[in-house]
Amino acid sequence: MNIKNSILKEGVKDYSEYASAIQKLKEEKNAVILAHYYQEESIQEVADYLGDSLYLAQQASKINNDIIVLAGVHFMAETAKIINPLKKVLIPDLKAGCSLADSCPPGDFATFKAKFPDAIVISYINCSAEIKTLSDIVCTSSNAKKIVESIPRDKKIIFAPDKNLGAYLNKETNRNMILWDGSCVVHEAFSFEKIVSLIKVHPKAKFIAHPESESPVLDIAHYIGSTSALLNFVQKDKTKEYIVATEVGILHEMQKCCPEKKFIPAPVEDDTCACSECGFMKLNTLEKLYRCLLEESPEIKMNKKLMDAARIPIERMFELS
Repeated sequence: MNIKNSILKEGVKDYSEYASAIQKLKEEKNAVILAHYYQEESIQEVADYLGDSLYLAQQASKINNDIIVLAGVHFMAETAKIINPLKKVLIPDLKAGCSLADSCPPGDFATFKAKFPDAIVISYINCSAEIKTLSDIVCTSSNAKKIVESIPRDKKIIFAPDKNLGAYLNKETNRNMILWDGSCVVHEAFSFEKIVSLIKVHPKAKFIAHPESESPVLDIAHYIGSTSALLNFVQKDKTKEYIVATEVGILHEMQKCCPEKKFIPAPVEDDTCACSECGFMKLNTLEKLYRCLLEESPEIKMNKKLMDAARIPIERMFELS
């Protein structure tokens, strides 16, 4: 996809003008941009740090700049503020939420947790700060297996909020974790039947998938991994063609890293679109990123007590990672 033709829906400026203006603002305000792989291509191109949730959290903890702009979704910006509380943390669009985080209301989860008082709570980082305060340790899809395996086998574990990732981890670790019934609409949108048909059309392609996908989809995958793991896999693997079941934004970086290879987004159930795209992630645009830096708004503001409590399980994750 041509970045210059795809990014600026209002056509106010072209990509190079916005990129130049953003660079100037970063220097003036001593700011740094962290962007997730699922952001639109233009934002990926101007980011100082581009990566998955674990990488962005690790980098946010080390930032010395005055301002952090988190081009991703709300829980990611919250995490950056929690682990680097003295910095001003901005997000291009405050409405950039997360269906997975929304699927786990804190009050409901507290009631659920109370039913298993002797269980250790591992929460996927894709959750609100309030859920993190109810957790013993946080994980990402990159380190989830390692963190689950760090818990003694005689201990009960509650895993939240993603039931699909939890079910995958139960298989991988031979555990019987108690799963919260939450999921990501992006990763549940894939059509098993359409993927099978597409594999027949591309018999030489490898099908790779993110573990937030449903079990039938994962059962036919040649490789399952986190966003960064999928990216690493296609760079090291010798195959020339891949069908990719995760948010379509990662294909931009895959194509940059492997220009000689072909990447096909896995089809979804909805006949009106050909790939799974996160509407929340795509709320952020290059123009919003520019205005965010210019106006230093929207800013993530959080209660200190909440941040202090949420930081504990995140720091435990860092220790294990």
